[in-house]
Amino acid sequence: MERQEIIDGLVEILRTVRTIDPEKLTNVTEETDFIADLNTPSTELINIAAKAEQKFEVEFEDDDIDDMGSKVKDIVDLVIRAKERA
Repeated sequence: MERQEIIDGLVEILRTVRTIDPEKLTNVTEETDFIADLNTPSTELINIAAKAEQKFEVEFEDDDIDDMGSKVKDIVDLVIRAKERA
């Protein structure tokens, strides 16, 4: 699975998060910060990670989620690592 495919899937997930302005989702890159750029509440990051697990049919380790940063690339990396473990 390509990194851009994962980003596209994440944008689909983010469109379902009511606290995120859909207009901010037009130029999401790996460097986009959920908190600084999209004004996502930090508590919402766990929900986004859970939705990513469902969408990409992976399971994240608890430690991975604990260490997760707030950038899109952090979740992309999590998905890739989980796919490699599977």
